[in-house]
Amino acid sequence: MTSSAARFPIMTRMQFGIAVLCMLAVVVGSNILVQVPLNDWLTWGGLSYPVAFLVTDVLNRRFGPAAARRVVWFGFAAALAVSVWVASPRIALASGLAYICAQLVDIQVFDRLRDQRWWRAPLASGVLGAILDTAVFFSVAFAASGAPWVTWMLGDLAIKLVVNVSMLAPFRALMWNLARPANA
Repeated sequence: MTSSAARFPIMTRMQFGIAVLCMLAVVVGSNILVQVPLNDWLTWGGLSYPVAFLVTDVLNRRFGPAAARRVVWFGFAAALAVSVWVASPRIALASGLAYICAQLVDIQVFDRLRDQRWWRAPLASGVLGAILDTAVFFSVAFAASGAPWVTWMLGDLAIKLVVNVSMLAPFRALMWNLARPANA
């Protein structure tokens, strides 16, 4: 069995910084947008948040699970700190908890499926991550708030699953150029 260091290239500081900034932008943006409902079934955050899974999966494919986890943890800390200022404390807490649980599951599932057909890992990890993220986020953020959170949760989950499937095309395109491990 090869070591992770031998299998994947080392992420440079610049690559790491760009990855954390991308993650920060997606999470903070989604925390702002989740507070703006489109209707009784959907918030704007449901459209933006699935991009976080794309970022994680590209990192996981290119640099491996350890690097992806490192970006997720740094992104978590940065997004939580910023989200407290741009969203309510409850939204920031719910987002942080949902994000870290869902992203770590995404990384684990992706890594287990990485050697199968190219689309299985991002699809399965994204679907499981979206389900976990949505359930944790909406139950912590909106339960007992008087908001129609159950319908928002179902609507956001539906759109996250659709967006997750649509992220397969950009994942494949990025995989050809950016996400291919150096030894592949």
